[in-house]
Amino acid sequence: MRTSHRAILTALLLPPLLLLTACSDEGTTAPHADAVGQQSIGGDVALQELPPIHVEVLTNRHVFKDDVAIQIRNKPDGRRTGVANVRDASHLVVAKITIQPGARFPWHTHPGPVAVAIAEGEFRFIYADDCVRRDYSGGAFIDLGQDVHMAYNPSDEVTVAIATFFGVPAEGPLTIPVSPEEGEALDAQCGFEPAVAHAH
Repeated sequence: MRTSHRAILTALLLPPLLLLTACSDEGTTAPHADAVGQQSIGGDVALQELPPIHVEVLTNRHVFKDDVAIQIRNKPDGRRTGVANVRDASHLVVAKITIQPGARFPWHTHPGPVAVAIAEGEFRFIYADDCVRRDYSGGAFIDLGQDVHMAYNPSDEVTVAIATFFGVPAEGPLTIPVSPEEGEALDAQCGFEPAVAHAH
């Protein structure tokens, strides 16, 4: 059974502070009272509470051994071609992101481009400047990192994404949320009701 659009619009919003923690080099395993899922632990599947968006960092901030610069050109349907030039790609991070049903990221940007593969489930991506809900379920896409955007799981099943972050800083967050005021304004602009933050 699919969730209603209203349920999606009132989905969980991961608070910016938690998102900053989630996107550090430490994977998040802090319990969340409203999202319970199964996770494999040492080969055994055990019931464990998971946050709405669980980030498991698969690599440390690996440094390219060679001098690597990246140019990525990306043209999402209905948009002009965007270009990301990363003169010093330096650090690379790969993360597995598990998104619970209805959960969504806050509006944000990134220090550099991100290549994302949706390994399981449904996924919608929205740029702040056009509010179009782009469906990347079962596919892959490039997030140039420079445009403010958000994403969410519109279904009643778990979504799993594998994200490769390029040109990340030696330390600091991989995701940079906008201010709460700007986030509220973008929610209103793009037709999202204010997200509900649940107690942790």
